[in-house]
Amino acid sequence: MSSKGHAAALRLEDLSVPRAGRNVVHEVTLEIPPAEVTTLLGANGAGKSSLVLAVAGVLRPTAGHVRLGDRDLTRSSPERIRAAGVAIVPEGRRMLPALSIEDNLRVATYSLSRGQRRDGVALALELFPELKKRWHTAGRLLSGGEQQMLVLAQAIVSKPSILLVDELSLGLAPIVVKRLVPTIESVAASGTGVLLIEQFANVALSLAKTAYVLENGRIRYSGTAEELKKHPEVLHSAYLTREQSAAAAEEAREVAQAQASEAPEASGAPAEDAPADGERTD
Repeated sequence: MSSKGHAAALRLEDLSVPRAGRNVVHEVTLEIPPAEVTTLLGANGAGKSSLVLAVAGVLRPTAGHVRLGDRDLTRSSPERIRAAGVAIVPEGRRMLPALSIEDNLRVATYSLSRGQRRDGVALALELFPELKKRWHTAGRLLSGGEQQMLVLAQAIVSKPSILLVDELSLGLAPIVVKRLVPTIESVAASGTGVLLIEQFANVALSLAKTAYVLENGRIRYSGTAEELKKHPEVLHSAYLTREQSAAAAEEAREVAQAQASEAPEASGAPAEDAPADGERTD
C-alpha cells in the first residue's frame, strides 16, 4: 500500500509525554515494523491516546524521540508527520460531519496529485465498498460503523508507511468490529506497519504479532502477542491496577466531601456540641 517507502519502521525511544503540566507517558520505547500489526494495550487512562497524539505532533514530548527509519520526527508539525508517511486514526471517529463521504475524502487527499488522489480513493472504496453506496451522505447521518470506515478511509487514501489506529472497536457492535478486522489485516499485508491501540485485548491479540501493555504510562509488557495470550495475568494486573486507582480516588473524594459537609459552618456560629459564651463546662 505504502507509496513512501514502507521498509522503514517507526520507533519510539524513551518517549515521555505531558498532559496538563505533568508527564502521563514515561520513557516508552516501542517499534512498529512494516507489513505487520503491532498492538498497544492498556486500561482507560493508561496513556495510550496521549502517546498517539505525541506521534501525530499534537502533543510535544518532554523527552525521547520519534523516528521513522533514519528520520527524526520528534516535535515535528502534524503536516510534516503526515507528509513523511505516518497516518493517524484518532479516538472518537473525527471527520467533518456536515460533509459527504465524497467531500471528506476530497479533504483528506487535498495535498495529493490527481493521480494519487484517484488511486487512493479507489483503494479506500475497494476496502470499504459500503462507503460507495453512501457516497453523497453527510457524515453525521452515517452509522457508527460507517463513520469508522470513513475515518479509516481518510487515513488509508494517502497510502501511508505507518498507520496508527486508536480504539478501533470503541462504541461499535461486535458484528461491525468483525467486519473491520480483515481491513486491518489487508493494510498490514500490503506493507504498511500498523499500530492498533485497543482497550479490548481479544480483538488486538487476534491481529498482532507483537504486543505492548501500557500501565500508568509505562511499558509493563513487551513481547509477542502469542506469549501474552499465555499470560493473561499481565493484562488483568494492568487493568485491575487502573480500576483500583480510580476506586481509591473516588473513595478519597467521597470522604473529603463527607468531612466538608460535617464541618461547622464558616459563619462563626458555634459547633453543635460547643458550649455557648459564659456557659459552665464543669
